[in-house]
Amino acid sequence: MDITLTSLEAEHSALLKAKIASQISSKGGWLPFSRYMEMALYEPGMGYYSAGAHKLGTGGDFTTAPELSPLFGAAICSTLLPVLKGLKAKGLPTQILEFGAGTGKLATSILTRLNDLDFHVDRYDIIEISPDLAQRQQERIGDTLKLLNLDTQCSWLNQLPENFKGVILANEVIDAIPCDAITYQNGFWYWYGVTFENDNLIWKVGAPVEQQLLPESLLNGNLSEGYVTELHTPANAWMQQVAKHLDVGLFLTFDYGFPESEYYHPQRLEGTLMAHHRHHAIQDPFYLPGLCDLTTHVEWSQIARSALTQNADDAYLTNQAAYLLDAGIGDIALEIGDPSNPETFLPISNSLQKLLSEAEMGELFKAFAFSKKLDDLLPGHVLEDLPGLRGRNRL
Repeated sequence: MDITLTSLEAEHSALLKAKIASQISSKGGWLPFSRYMEMALYEPGMGYYSAGAHKLGTGGDFTTAPELSPLFGAAICSTLLPVLKGLKAKGLPTQILEFGAGTGKLATSILTRLNDLDFHVDRYDIIEISPDLAQRQQERIGDTLKLLNLDTQCSWLNQLPENFKGVILANEVIDAIPCDAITYQNGFWYWYGVTFENDNLIWKVGAPVEQQLLPESLLNGNLSEGYVTELHTPANAWMQQVAKHLDVGLFLTFDYGFPESEYYHPQRLEGTLMAHHRHHAIQDPFYLPGLCDLTTHVEWSQIARSALTQNADDAYLTNQAAYLLDAGIGDIALEIGDPSNPETFLPISNSLQKLLSEAEMGELFKAFAFSKKLDDLLPGHVLEDLPGLRGRNRL
């Protein structure tokens, strides 16, 4: 792909590429892909999320559901409100914690919708690793709190509080947690890492993968020579920590991915790794490090198992369209727009199409949730059981 870069962008990527090459050299000529992905996304001052860059929206590299329409956040409130009311009835603080809040649009649409429903949360805190996004969040959320005349406290945290009681949200967060790549060759699985040759970052096969790290689908699957896929040890560890720190409340996340049987399908020969730059999807994960977002699809079965190991209640999964429709997004759209006025309702209709269509975000994107010590999981909603994971005692 031919992308025109400014001199500063080219220099930025070249400097990070040189730093990655130096680390490869210091490690004997081979680097795990997870370490490369970590540097490409999060290297201080140089990685995609830790350096200043316009990432989200029409001028960025990708668009998320909250960026498309406030309907997304408004619909989520039909899930959050019964949980928050339940916490308030027990004399507990009503608080929401969001991981990776983007430009702050999900937070503002939730705060606005809850205000419309005459409910105000005590706190809305955010954990954000991107300095420029945190600044945009502070400005946007601050303006919304003033406009709505809310006294909701909002802080930016460095880590998840222990024994958290409330709602934890994460929209398109797990896909950006570094993963490892592996490849199937000559009847064995090998780590698929990164080396540096002729001024290029390229793939290189490493040592055999330890058998106990492989999902059952990869041990029993009829997979072809050269099959490439991912292992998600860091994401699963993150999910365990979130579940461990949630004492009472709900965890709800949205991301693209598949359960294990689909994720490791024999026809998914090249895995799910993808780079994104200026709304272009790029197959080569080594393209313009530091300027491209790197993502991987979520393997939901192991994410669910990770939560259940920390005494989470039943974990549930459904596609985004089913969740949003069940959450009443259609009725909310009719509340805020008049279908008889095409000029004002057309943008609403277009947003609904992108959020719900199977060809857009409706099927590939999933809603995943678990609760702890609540009367019901997702009150008012019926989510599909994750196959084989209907309770913490049925692993």
